[in-house]
Amino acid sequence: MAEGLFWPVLLGLLGAVIGSFIATLVMRWPQGRSVLRGRSRCDGCDAVLRARDLVPLLSAAFAHGRCRRCGAAIDPRHWRIEAIALVIGLAAGLAVPGSIASAGAAFGWLLLALAALDVTEFWLPDALTLTLALAGLVTGALGIEPSLADRLIGGAGGFGALWLIAAAYRIVRGREGLGGGDPKLFGAIGLWLGWRMLPVVLFLAALTGLAIVAIAMVRGRAARLDDRAPFGALLTVAAYPAWLFLLGSAG
Repeated sequence: MAEGLFWPVLLGLLGAVIGSFIATLVMRWPQGRSVLRGRSRCDGCDAVLRARDLVPLLSAAFAHGRCRRCGAAIDPRHWRIEAIALVIGLAAGLAVPGSIASAGAAFGWLLLALAALDVTEFWLPDALTLTLALAGLVTGALGIEPSLADRLIGGAGGFGALWLIAAAYRIVRGREGLGGGDPKLFGAIGLWLGWRMLPVVLFLAALTGLAIVAIAMVRGRAARLDDRAPFGALLTVAAYPAWLFLLGSAG
């Protein structure tokens, strides 16, 4: 029993810590601020935060989501990203133990960072997408399924498929339909999942997008064809469950 809980607990706790870093990255990087330098400060009173203010999830919970000094509300992105990162690590540890779980958790955490940036900024940084792609190649080279050949085909096929869709939309509609980062992201996902899972990811991403539109319409918001949507974030939401399914089918 204890052995079975080791990896989920370890990766879950690690996920909360990494989630704190991801939240900092998401909030500072678009503003051109250093992610690694500088003390964490309250956005309201600019007071330097102490160690007890920086414990992932717990600090915000005990402070009721507000700064202990000035009472300003803490940006909820902090605890939300930390909580999602915890769940990602927990799910990886429950799916499979050891190095494969660690690799899968890293996959999920990179996807989370990309999703958060796409949702808040409509931005998929090339540096982060390239990191995801290189990590997929490394795990494939280490012998983690799917095979490196399947991953390479997936990388080329994922990028090529969305690039062609974007080009066709541009020709037919006379404007951009996909951001330039979406094909790169789909290619990087292909380098993790292999080519066989890409249609599933694309279908789940589209289905999720339609569900979001349907919910918005039920709430009274009219949908328009030119509405912007973070499609990259939808791809990431679909990709991590696909990785978990891939493990289950392999087992």
